[in-house]
Amino acid sequence: MDTAIRAKVTAKDFFLWLGAMVALYVSATSLILLVHQYINVFFPNALDYAPSYSSSMRFAIASLVVFFPLYIWLTRMLHQDIRQTPLKQELWVRKWLIFLTLFVAGITMAIDLVMLVNTFLNGDITTRFILKALTILIVIGGGFWYYLNELKGKWEEKKKESTIVAGIVSVIVLATVASSFFIIGSPQTERLARFDEQKTADLQNIQWQIISYWQQKEKLPVSLADLEDPLAGFVAPKDSQTGASYTYESTGAMSFKLCADFNAPSRDMITGADTKAMRVPAPIGGDLANENWKHNSGTVCFDRTIDPDRFPVFKK
Repeated sequence: MDTAIRAKVTAKDFFLWLGAMVALYVSATSLILLVHQYINVFFPNALDYAPSYSSSMRFAIASLVVFFPLYIWLTRMLHQDIRQTPLKQELWVRKWLIFLTLFVAGITMAIDLVMLVNTFLNGDITTRFILKALTILIVIGGGFWYYLNELKGKWEEKKKESTIVAGIVSVIVLATVASSFFIIGSPQTERLARFDEQKTADLQNIQWQIISYWQQKEKLPVSLADLEDPLAGFVAPKDSQTGASYTYESTGAMSFKLCADFNAPSRDMITGADTKAMRVPAPIGGDLANENWKHNSGTVCFDRTIDPDRFPVFKK
């Protein structure tokens, strides 16, 4: 009777094992995604124009920072619990979740290998693809090996080896997370980049207001104050970082320039995208309409020329 009571699954046992498995899945997925983003950075796809990986990298880092320590802590608690009560190795929740993990890991590795072989047979295999496939195999394969030994009770019996494995994996995860800051920068750098993105959005808004003004009055505004319209609710935005007004100057009958102070080069310049659009006045509405907001750090002016064929004056 005592044995049956001790081997019974309690609410604590159930949620500890469930929590550990959820933390494991999130940590493994986040680690794979983070390494994949490294591969994207160092082996870029020629078909990707000015790709941005910082958002997905930040999410993967945040997930690892929260869930990986949680996984280590929960796993340690479970191992200590089993060492104190060896019969808990036979808990159904433990066996079911471990077998489920082994099944998912096995299927994932099999699919990964199928994709690798299929890509090779199609002649589309690249260094980028191979590295991503190997990342999945190594991470998932490592988890498969660990829980195969977990099923046999190895880590409960050999505490020292369990601690060594946890230490090695922790160092790998920590190094992977720390390395990411060399790519996406520090939180302060990211904050400054967001200020720059807001400045670009403000300039785009002002630009289209200038176009609308020209279409209605067939002339450019003298200053940004001329654009303000209480009925339409438009007020010329200001630099959200400094509170200063943006610089506007009419340079011709249909040309003008907008200037702002930026903290750093735009992300598409950092990733090595073509920057020719910065060096020529861009006709608004032309092919460069969505590509000519690249900038360096410091004060940058964007020269614009309105194309009357694309933006004709409104008939009165």
